[in-house]
Amino acid sequence: MALTNVYTGSNGTLTLANEDTPEGQDASLVITAYQVQTVGRVTGAQICVQTDLEEFHEIGRRHAVSLHPGDIHISGKIDRAYINGAMLFLLQGRGSAPTLVDEIANPYVQPTFNMTIALKDPAFPGNSVSLEVGKVKFQSWSYSMPEEDFVMENVTFKAVSIRIVDAEAPAGGGGGEPTALVPQFGGGTATA
Repeated sequence: MALTNVYTGSNGTLTLANEDTPEGQDASLVITAYQVQTVGRVTGAQICVQTDLEEFHEIGRRHAVSLHPGDIHISGKIDRAYINGAMLFLLQGRGSAPTLVDEIANPYVQPTFNMTIALKDPAFPGNSVSLEVGKVKFQSWSYSMPEEDFVMENVTFKAVSIRIVDAEAPAGGGGGEPTALVPQFGGGTATA
């Protein structure tokens, strides 16, 4: 099984979400202006998934008798090794336009993007795991400019969804396409 091995971080990509929403329409303008949909490669990714759990305590018991799942929060931070103007447009939307901010009609949307983090298994090159974080919006953006060193951006974000894509190399090592493993809740596992 692919998930039982040790993985190393490989790379991650930021892709503008070009969807049929007001955010997607603004993102498509950034795509057209910069002629890119993938706005960058990420490093130093940290992703946090937090579930609000409610404890139910009965009178006379010190320990909870049940836990009930609540809201799910997805957040994190990433680093990037280069800067382009599209990043500020993603953070502030139309508020980053070179015209006066007062001339832009409020409220304006903040474009969303998708992030894919790829993990590789050096012992089994055909195995991989990808984390696909969807409908991401930047919460903060900063950069540091050290003397005679790489300029790094740092972004914190919140997201709506996260998926894992687990791909296992074909048995026997004879080549072929990796098989994605997907649990079928309600009975067994299946391949996609």
